[in-house]
Amino acid sequence: MVAGTRPVRLGLVQHQPVLGDLQANLEWCCEKISAEVAAGTDLVVLPELSLTGYFLKDLTPETAVRLDGPELAKLIEATGRGAALVGLILESDQFNFYNAAVLISDGSVRHVHRKVYLPTYGIFDEQRHLAPGDQFLATDLPLAGGASWRVGILVCEDLWHPSSAYLLSRAGVDLLLCPSASPGRGVGSGEGELGSAGSYGAMLRTYAELFTVFAAYCNRVGFEDGFHFWGGSRLLGPDGLILAGPLDDSPGVLHAELDRGHLRRARIAFPLLRDERIDVVQRQLGLSSDD
Repeated sequence: MVAGTRPVRLGLVQHQPVLGDLQANLEWCCEKISAEVAAGTDLVVLPELSLTGYFLKDLTPETAVRLDGPELAKLIEATGRGAALVGLILESDQFNFYNAAVLISDGSVRHVHRKVYLPTYGIFDEQRHLAPGDQFLATDLPLAGGASWRVGILVCEDLWHPSSAYLLSRAGVDLLLCPSASPGRGVGSGEGELGSAGSYGAMLRTYAELFTVFAAYCNRVGFEDGFHFWGGSRLLGPDGLILAGPLDDSPGVLHAELDRGHLRRARIAFPLLRDERIDVVQRQLGLSSDD
């Protein structure tokens, strides 16, 4: 452990939201966040669209919330002096709707990530109802007695595009938060493993190890619109190894600890961020150092 800090207590909450029932989901999430914070959890992470369910379709406008609305006020109150990440539909002043993850900390909204990559293939149809986000930004999050962690968010499909994690690594993140609503698809290489589960496991390990960051993945569970959500929430260390989880496909909370000393050791052993040649990337893409 780095001198003067203590490990961050993390809680990854797998649950099954009720499709389209904003108030029931809001009440459940507030109760769970409040209980976790009271029990000493520093950062509570809920899955993608934890306030609404996933296959919303025409219910999208009916379940949207605003940053200045009563739903966010209730979530802020429930979080208290702790921190929480909640997935929801966010409405803008221009009446656009975003699949968003809102990071709440110490009595206010600390950061909002609007999902950039909206899958519209196979069983997915997000672009029909949602507007895409257009940036990957990091934020500083005080945790564990005031120690600041640099945090970035990737929502589900964002993980499938390597540039997303790369951009956050260039922004200096220590911790990737990855809320997800991934239904099971395909057949994996392991016995009884879903193809989608194997793919997420491979991506998370790759990003955690190559960018020497902690990666916290929180997926939902249950059945919705005939599709099964497989859970599998887990925490990976900056060496790419699993520190906690994965959970199965049942509701539950995965508790784990993040130690900045682990981050320090990994970056000493593998100075990949230090040695990254961003100038080569910029030159090949025809960008200046100011772009």
